Amino acid sequence: MSIPTPTTSHEADLCADFKEAMAHMCAPVAVVTTMDGDRPHGTTVSAVMSLSIEPLLIAVAMATTSESLSAITRTGTFGVNVLGAQQQSVAARFAIKGDDKFAGTLWHRHDSIPRLDGSAIWLSCRVDHILPGGDHVILVGGVTGVDTDPIAAPLTYHGRRFGTHTPHDTP
Repeated sequence: MSIPTPTTSHEADLCADFKEAMAHMCAPVAVVTTMDGDRPHGTTVSAVMSLSIEPLLIAVAMATTSESLSAITRTGTFGVNVLGAQQQSVAARFAIKGDDKFAGTLWHRHDSIPRLDGSAIWLSCRVDHILPGGDHVILVGGVTGVDTDPIAAPLTYHGRRFGTHTPHDTP
């Protein structure tokens, strides 16, 4: 699927305004991983959300052109590594195309899926549904395992910059 090129200046302005608005929506930064044979795959995503408690489901948006998405559809499993606040270099490394994303990155297999060391949150998942979403798909995963580092602050993305959450005092 491809998104049609805007044909009017209004459509072009709307597209630019939408991209700018989405850049200012604060989002957790995660690397979605899978193992295809002996080769690990992973890609940085910023659209991850809790979807359901009964059953345990999450949703992840992934580009239709993603090599990692292709591997996930073959394996039927994936991991969600919500990165820790100090892992911006990991986020940048996994955001680019290429085969050497795992070079120099500390990771291990957990539930047969690549788990990045230092992640604030880890979820192992099985593919439940893949839904169309324009130039992305919505990958719905049934959660099969959870691990959280209670003291690690998550990495966030806002205003085209990495950061983290700073809690306010409760009145």
